[in-house]
Amino acid sequence: MRQAILSIRGRLDQAGVILSGLCAVHCLAGLLLVAGLGLGGGVLLAPEIHRYGLALAVTVGSLTLVLGMRRHGDPVPLQVGAVGIGFMACALFVGHGTAEAVLTILGVSLLAWAHLRNLRRGY
Repeated sequence: MRQAILSIRGRLDQAGVILSGLCAVHCLAGLLLVAGLGLGGGVLLAPEIHRYGLALAVTVGSLTLVLGMRRHGDPVPLQVGAVGIGFMACALFVGHGTAEAVLTILGVSLLAWAHLRNLRRGY
């Protein structure tokens, strides 16, 4: 049973890293396509995508980082992940553009780092 729980935690942290990477790719691709080619602004930069992504990041991040801290006792992944989620939340309020992309990429980078550290400390 314990091994199954560890496996689920690890998979959630891995999913968090993958989702963070996809978010960063989405931001960069959105900027390049919209600014460089004038394509896809309505779809790629839709506010709903960011809201749903943030909700997913908060859910996966909160669950895995809290469980990881309880398991290994290291509060740093939780703290860094919370800062990353904060940057991502701020990105929702600055409007589309460079500031939003910078805040989001900074946030997902911190959150991905926190998930990776959580994975390393948890086993």
